[in-house]
Amino acid sequence: MTTRFTMTRAAGLRRTSLLAATAALAATALAACGSDSDGTATDGSSDSGSGASQIAVKLVSGTDGDECQLSDTTAKAGPVTFEVTNESATGITEFEVLSGEKIIGEKESLAPGLPSATLTLTLGGGDYTIYCPGATEEKIDFTVTGEASASPTGTAAQLLQQGATDYASYVTTQLDGMVTGVKSLQSAIDAGDLTAAQKAYAEARPFYEKIESDVDGFVMDGFDPTDNHGNLDYLIDMRASNEDPAVGWSGFHAVERDLFQAKEITDQTKQYAADLTTNVEKLAELSTSLTYKPEDLANGAAGLLEEVQANKISGEEEAFSHIDLVDFAGNVEGAQQAFEALRAGLTEIDATLVDTITARFEAVNTLLETYKDPSALGGYKLYTAEVKKTDASKLSQTVQALQDSLSRLAEKVATA
Repeated sequence: MTTRFTMTRAAGLRRTSLLAATAALAATALAACGSDSDGTATDGSSDSGSGASQIAVKLVSGTDGDECQLSDTTAKAGPVTFEVTNESATGITEFEVLSGEKIIGEKESLAPGLPSATLTLTLGGGDYTIYCPGATEEKIDFTVTGEASASPTGTAAQLLQQGATDYASYVTTQLDGMVTGVKSLQSAIDAGDLTAAQKAYAEARPFYEKIESDVDGFVMDGFDPTDNHGNLDYLIDMRASNEDPAVGWSGFHAVERDLFQAKEITDQTKQYAADLTTNVEKLAELSTSLTYKPEDLANGAAGLLEEVQANKISGEEEAFSHIDLVDFAGNVEGAQQAFEALRAGLTEIDATLVDTITARFEAVNTLLETYKDPSALGGYKLYTAEVKKTDASKLSQTVQALQDSLSRLAEKVATA
């Protein structure tokens, strides 16, 4: 029997719209790239014979750390296929293609030894960035030669709505990644492998944090909005501070408590992990119905920064594992992707504010860079009591400046 779900607005939840269809995020299609008769494109990349430039990406463990190696850093405008193989890089699990700061394509959960993953994008001429978090050189310049994609056109309102439509694909991608992540977590727990389970926990967490403000209002069909037995946000992401005694512990943090505080895997831990997988899969089923209005993105971006201030900098979110900075980075990425989706329309409305927000995102990301540690769970230093004591104020002030700017977006886009 197929389970049905409804989107019900529970008290205090920020999710504001559930409509009928999702639009795929895609760059403007251009002519297929040409190739020489031997199958090598004239820019140096290989050609599959079907018109797509082929870029092989290998993730390997080098003498100075993990490396992200590209067969070529140029391709012709048109379809470009990246074949990503993690041969031995335990510190790299993600591959992204960026246009500016906007993620236009990504692959997650790239553990060593798994089959190669392919990502095909239609790219217009211009400068892009390949981003492999955890690599010794995380960002690599990538150039596409030939005709550039057409600039978006339309009124500010039309550009904003197009950005909001495209953003739905980002949410779907994160939900798909979260399903894969929690399944890996469950497998490690079922195998009784504590170390592997702790690592899998840290790798699965960011997916929810990136889109928390978009998906935290879903209540399963047949449940009252105030009943946490049917509230997927509670079942997936409850914490000690909002525990409902009638429901009890559930989700990520129930698993976290067993793995990092008790440091043991019990039958109850296995049940927590199984329930988490089930509930995340239920949430992912809704992804094909998610669409947004521009003000949803603006409010969501500000909401994610509120999450940073309330739960990450305080150390409440990851009270047992102390990977709060991993979640912090996830919230910031999600907020930035919402902003980037609105950028074209916002530039028409208030270019000065766009420049201010861009600079403040850069300041937050630059600060986050100082906490990166490829050897740590999730790639960031643990947010210990000592780090909180010395750095909480600095982190909070930097985030607050960005949050203040983002808080002005919703009214601007709603009245465009």
